[in-house]
Amino acid sequence: MAESHGEAKGTASAHTEAEGGHGFPPFQKETFPSQIVSLVITFVALYVIVSRLALPKVGGVIDARQKAIDGDLAEAQRLKDESEAAMKAYESELAAARARAQAIGAETREKLAASSDAERKALEDSLAAKLAAAEKSIATTRATAMSNVRGIAADAASAIVQQLTGKAPAGKTVEAAVDASLKGTA
Repeated sequence: MAESHGEAKGTASAHTEAEGGHGFPPFQKETFPSQIVSLVITFVALYVIVSRLALPKVGGVIDARQKAIDGDLAEAQRLKDESEAAMKAYESELAAARARAQAIGAETREKLAASSDAERKALEDSLAAKLAAAEKSIATTRATAMSNVRGIAADAASAIVQQLTGKAPAGKTVEAAVDASLKGTA
């Protein structure tokens, strides 16, 4: 241990001599010009390496990226224009289809209205003919019934008068009374 302690003592004195004598080399005034020359040479070499090798590669990457972005933007614009054109074509086709549908609907309504009017007219004519025939039949039946009523009324009046008076009235008198009663002037 004594020897190691002695070595430590010798090392400490070496540091002390270095500190007192010369100091840290980058901070020594005597080495500044050589350090500046070394720094300039290193800086120029580093500048040449960066400007000749690294910067062109970085510039190439930036240019390639810009071209890719420009290409993507151009493609996006082209696709946008195509989609807008397709949308306009779709909207015009849709408007044309709606117009055709409305025209077909209007034409169908007109045909149905005309057909309905024709059927209604035919039905009205048929009903008018049936009504005229029914009215004629009623008039004929009424005339027949009225002539029968006149005879029945005359027979009934004659029978009533005979029952009441005991003698049969004259046929012309009974017919005149029935005629007057039927006309409403009795």
